[in-house]
Amino acid sequence: MGILTGYRVLDCSIAMAGPFAAQRLGDLGADVIKVEPTSGEWQRHTSAGGIKGNRINVSFLSLNRNKRSLAVDLKNADGKQVLLELVKTADVFLQNYRPGVAKRLGVDYETLSAINPKLVYVSMSGYGETGPYVNNPGQDLILQGMSGAMLSAGRAGEPPLAAGQFLVDAVTAYTAFEGVLAALLHRERTGEAQLVQVNMLDAITTLQMQELSVYTVGGKAQTRSAEPHAHAYIRSPYGAFATADGYIIVAFPSLANFGAVIGEDAFLTMNDEIDSWKRRDEIFARTRERLKHKTTEEWLGLFRAADVWAGPVYGYAELVDDPQIRHNGTFVEYEHPTEGPIKAPGFPIRFSKTPSDVRFGAPLAGQHSRDILREAGFADDKVDSLIGSGAVSETML
Repeated sequence: MGILTGYRVLDCSIAMAGPFAAQRLGDLGADVIKVEPTSGEWQRHTSAGGIKGNRINVSFLSLNRNKRSLAVDLKNADGKQVLLELVKTADVFLQNYRPGVAKRLGVDYETLSAINPKLVYVSMSGYGETGPYVNNPGQDLILQGMSGAMLSAGRAGEPPLAAGQFLVDAVTAYTAFEGVLAALLHRERTGEAQLVQVNMLDAITTLQMQELSVYTVGGKAQTRSAEPHAHAYIRSPYGAFATADGYIIVAFPSLANFGAVIGEDAFLTMNDEIDSWKRRDEIFARTRERLKHKTTEEWLGLFRAADVWAGPVYGYAELVDDPQIRHNGTFVEYEHPTEGPIKAPGFPIRFSKTPSDVRFGAPLAGQHSRDILREAGFADDKVDSLIGSGAVSETML
């Protein structure tokens, strides 16, 4: 049994941030009911990397394991009533509708908390529920651009650098996940539920606690220089460098120690806290020239022996096969009834008594509609009527 076994979550979210947060709750044992349109959630129909599955595409598959699907038309009066009945038995309601949509649908916090005062209601948005950007699109790359982080790395005069993953979506998902757990803990202690609001702009901004404090408290502006430093606020050398057969990461070593290892005599008399800033580009360029003459493994061996912080630059093929990744059990493997063998990142927190588990993979749209309605107290003839009218849909394996 997972640590959240016995809790019910109604996941009315779409795309990545909301579904990812809900999947985390499902990984810990919560009964997550994915409430989606009768045609299926938007992400079912949008592939990632152009890859599609047999009946479920990879993008949806990756974000919706450990959920059951109820496919219901919330614009249909009978369909909405189904959801309102489920609210009576839920612990968490999660949505990332555009601001104002929940109110129009009649599933806003005020309405649902009146039905179930014990309901933790989580509302996720791009920029907040009110304000000048309330109607702006909350898309990951747009928020990366606003965050300031894209100008904390790379060369001056070159385009800003985006993260190699959907960073803002992922950070927002974890922020919502934390918010749910905190609100449930508060409810357990006091009996009081509440509204939890999470937005992408605040999530990615507060992630940069250290960097932004260097600017707001220390008064030091971001300054990208001529070489592609990995971070504007970290001294040189700091970044990815080409080797004879690939790339290697070097992270702000002692210049004298580092110079001795790579054979760069100019570093031997440099001061780490003065020259590493004043001569940042020179140090980077000298490092780049030295490191290209040996392989990554050769340099890693030398650096480890000299206590220089360094590591390889992986692609996904190397990451998946890394011995520490395999040792940690970072990836889970299971059999999906329509998509076959699945290997995907699992839940990253280990609990000694209540471990996470993959109970089932991502569902088909409406796969569990009939079961969920029966559990909610709907008689079989009423279930047949709802499905027959199109208020609810079901899909069979």
